[in-house]
Amino acid sequence: MKARKLTHIAGLVLIVALSGCKIDDTSQAPTQANPEVVDTGETVVESVEGMGAASVADAQAENSANHDDTGDYTWDAAAVIPIMLNGSSISAAADGVSIDGSKATITAAATYSISGLLANGQVIVDTEDEETVRLILNGVDISSSTSAPINIVSAEKVIIVLADGTNNHLSDGETYVFEDPEEDEPNAALFSKSDLTIYGGGSLTVNGNYNDGIASKDGLFIASGSIFVSAVDDGIRGKDYLIVKDGNLTVNAQGDGLKSDNEEDASKGYIFVEAGAINITAGGDAVQAETDVMVTGGNITLSAGGGSGVAIDENTSTKGIKAAVNVNIDGGTFTINSADDAINSNGSLVVGNGTFAITSGDDGMHADATLDINGGDIQITQSYEGIESAVITINGGTIHIVSSDDGLNVAGGNDGSGMNPGWGQGGRPGRGVVPDQGNMGDQSDMEDRPFMPGQGGGPGMDRFAASGNYHMYINGGYIAIDANGDGIDSNGAVDMTDGIVLVNGPTGNMNGALDYLGSFTISGGLLVAAGSAGMAEAPSETSTQYSVLINFDTQFQAGDLVHIRTGDGKAVLTFSPSKQYQSIVLSSAELANGASYDVYVGGSSTGTVKDSLYQEGSYTAGTSYTSFTIGGIVTRIGGGNFRR
Repeated sequence: MKARKLTHIAGLVLIVALSGCKIDDTSQAPTQANPEVVDTGETVVESVEGMGAASVADAQAENSANHDDTGDYTWDAAAVIPIMLNGSSISAAADGVSIDGSKATITAAATYSISGLLANGQVIVDTEDEETVRLILNGVDISSSTSAPINIVSAEKVIIVLADGTNNHLSDGETYVFEDPEEDEPNAALFSKSDLTIYGGGSLTVNGNYNDGIASKDGLFIASGSIFVSAVDDGIRGKDYLIVKDGNLTVNAQGDGLKSDNEEDASKGYIFVEAGAINITAGGDAVQAETDVMVTGGNITLSAGGGSGVAIDENTSTKGIKAAVNVNIDGGTFTINSADDAINSNGSLVVGNGTFAITSGDDGMHADATLDINGGDIQITQSYEGIESAVITINGGTIHIVSSDDGLNVAGGNDGSGMNPGWGQGGRPGRGVVPDQGNMGDQSDMEDRPFMPGQGGGPGMDRFAASGNYHMYINGGYIAIDANGDGIDSNGAVDMTDGIVLVNGPTGNMNGALDYLGSFTISGGLLVAAGSAGMAEAPSETSTQYSVLINFDTQFQAGDLVHIRTGDGKAVLTFSPSKQYQSIVLSSAELANGASYDVYVGGSSTGTVKDSLYQEGSYTAGTSYTSFTIGGIVTRIGGGNFRR
């Protein structure tokens, strides 16, 4: 049973053995080192109580069954009951429809076809029958100045059919008049207290001027149709669940865009998107679930809180995708521009596949407990911290991160959007109060980093504690990081068994391309990390693959090549850092104990460059800098603060 909310993780860490963790990652680019893909066999992963499901299918098994049924989409055309809207009056020849001026109340389960204009009226469904009520919207325009144009008070289930080729409109007023002053429902232009399904080949435009656009107090299932919603609060809300099987959804909401908010049942309060084209602009969260968000497909465009260039209001959550328990994504194409985190989970976040284009004012991806990436193409082009969690496991995928602070950050605690006033590095005021420009709780750095107020704050400076329970696992994938803070920052340990990691790190000496509190054990893959020299670190002596850390005696400019080759001239590395640098780390299967290597700076290469790494081609020598011989797991060259 999943926990409804995970807001604190300290002290909850468990050890979970996950067998069969070999990743067959075809996204890895070839390199000069050409690291061999290693079958890691059994990998030990630190996780937390309530750790999320490994896939959407697993997550669905933890959630309640939905109300969808194949019988919802068929009916007897000969039995359809017409309801005609005539401006200020309504006509219907059926015992199951009572009419009072411009108000029609449906009291019997059947299939009704509604057409016409209703200038200031209402269609109400109020039946105790155990059968389904089906409303075919066949070109309707219904407005109400005092209540919901369609109000489903009671029904077993209601199916709204958008008749093929029709355009349908619902609009409410800015104030509602309730018979009972204590009432607060209906509160949406299309409101239902029962399970609600919307589908069809037509369109539906909903203007929610009072509160929400479309809301169901039970489950809401959208199977198809073109739906356009504007709302002064939430756009589309299903209390028990919101499922989008397909369709074209455009939502402009001053509150949340898509929302499910059942707080009382751990198997409810979830959102599941299977397919469709979804475009959401929200003043709050674009997609927000009380428990889980699950996505397997669709073309999804999200804007939250005005986007990444807008300062975050501490009283408003402005995340792209937000779940109080778990986020599971197995597919889909995402374009997310958010003032706060682009994707956020208070528990776990698992990405199995998908394509992501992310610009965020805070974290690109954040999970309080565990964050797993098993595949996909993730492009984080703007963030404060790129990917952050207490435990990060990367098994595959292609990941590009641009961050104004840390690229990959392992730290524990609840993400509070970094609302501490004072300082920061993100370009906006009001973040951070402790002397660490990287992780606020990174005890390994705090004694070395003076307090620097007034640097123009940014988001994401969340107060995290250092702990041996925090861990980063890199078992595969292709990761390219461009970080103004630490490239890889862990308040615990790092284990790298495979994959390609390329870091263009900080230029300032108060951060490092690599920064870890425990150990950094590397046994396979390719690691290249360039940055400043003041806090440069190499992988740990606990590693089984050889590494070299070179601290140069002068700074070099962006684009100045670093070339490392064997004594007989075989290229091991040709790297062109994207910013000025004074330090470089290389760990590669090409480094061998007892072998000698030559280091050159400058020159040129005829190879193909990707993410600063040159592949193939020939190197024209620049300036010979030094030579070294591998005499241990870690070889250190030059001066500086060798912190490990």
